[in-house]
Amino acid sequence: MRKSIRISAVALAVSAGWALPTQASAADAASVQEELAAMRAQMQAMAQRIDSLQAELATAQAQAESANQVAQAATETATAAKTAAEKAPPVKVAWKGAPQFEGEGGWSFKVRGRLNIDAGFSDYPDSTGRQDGFGSEMRRARLGVQGEIPGGFGYKVEADFAGGDAEMADAYVSYEDGGLELVVGHQNNFQSLEELTSSLNTSFIERAAFTDAFNFERRLGVSAQYKTGDFLVQGGAFSDNMNDLPSRDFSVDGRVVYMPKLGNTQLHFGGSVHYAKLVEDGSTVRYRQRPFEHFTGERFINTGSFGADSERGLGLESAVIAGPFHAAGEAYWQKVSRSGFADPTFFGGYVEMGYFLTQGDSRGYKNGKFDRVKPTHPVGKGGIGAIQVNARYDYLDLTDAGIVGGTQNGYEFSVIWTQTAYTRLMLNYARLQYDDAVYPTASGDTSYGANVVAMRAQIDF
Repeated sequence: MRKSIRISAVALAVSAGWALPTQASAADAASVQEELAAMRAQMQAMAQRIDSLQAELATAQAQAESANQVAQAATETATAAKTAAEKAPPVKVAWKGAPQFEGEGGWSFKVRGRLNIDAGFSDYPDSTGRQDGFGSEMRRARLGVQGEIPGGFGYKVEADFAGGDAEMADAYVSYEDGGLELVVGHQNNFQSLEELTSSLNTSFIERAAFTDAFNFERRLGVSAQYKTGDFLVQGGAFSDNMNDLPSRDFSVDGRVVYMPKLGNTQLHFGGSVHYAKLVEDGSTVRYRQRPFEHFTGERFINTGSFGADSERGLGLESAVIAGPFHAAGEAYWQKVSRSGFADPTFFGGYVEMGYFLTQGDSRGYKNGKFDRVKPTHPVGKGGIGAIQVNARYDYLDLTDAGIVGGTQNGYEFSVIWTQTAYTRLMLNYARLQYDDAVYPTASGDTSYGANVVAMRAQIDF
């Protein structure tokens, strides 16, 4: 195109040049030549402009092609991302007090926690000089996580901040294969139905006296349990509580449970054994117990510290759940070996029964221990929740083989209002009757009674 424009311009110029001598006067020749020169300059400028426009057009076409390629690549990327998202495994969210996330292949993750807020009044004989009256505390304030990992692995980590400083509760990894479960870490050893039942699900604010007096607590160790049908076998080797580490002391514990169902009635029969070797030089033990509620530091029965080489424990347990009714009982003997002295055997146990006043409600049970109460008609869904009444006789004897730690007879009553599966209020009354108490009255009497009224507000997730 550019070449044809140039040829036309030259032809016009030549044609004009031949015509002028014959059609114009000599006087006009110079003017015509000037006009022709101007026209040629204009033609040359036009040709240059055309060249410039063609170059700009080529650049624009190249940029458009590049933009088109970028847009096409973006479209392909978006399509691929959409396809990948459609093929990605879904994440399921279940609500169990808090969100529980479950992914494909066995992944799961859940934040967990609990609050136990206690308050109450205690009344002791004035002449003992012990402090009574109103008391309160944040009994538990736990926060943690738990989950599962593909391959049968799991984990649970939970810390308690109630005392102002973080204190480790459960902290372990586990492996499950069918009815077998292996656990390594900080965990409960296998002593007592009452001890293994979560504090969220007990029928009284505090557990039976012997569980605290005989120092049942979580310990660092490795354990295994196997469940087949109605039988559960548990065992493990443990060192000490994390707050007492490092330590050379160790224990071996085992428990067997038979838990058949007769129609809708759940039965429970179990036994446990405990052996602890106290290796540390100058090892001592001390058994003592508060008057029912934890918010007081007073202890009216107390063996004091004495030298010991080992502990041997034997426990028996039984329970029944039949609709709204439940009953449970345990007995536990703790024998202590001492060098050069007689070996004392201390004893603790309880029997209790409870009944739900609300229709359709019953105490929960799972894997050899009491479980969560789930109201049939919870608050917020047209109901009033579950209302339960309980009574317990609790006995603890810390006197034997020359050690006079005293005895405690406890008569306890509780009312529990479980509004939802994750909230409850508890009201307890306990009458404690002491013999050989460590604090005498002004007249020297060591046999007297104490009264405690306590209340708990509880939530967990």
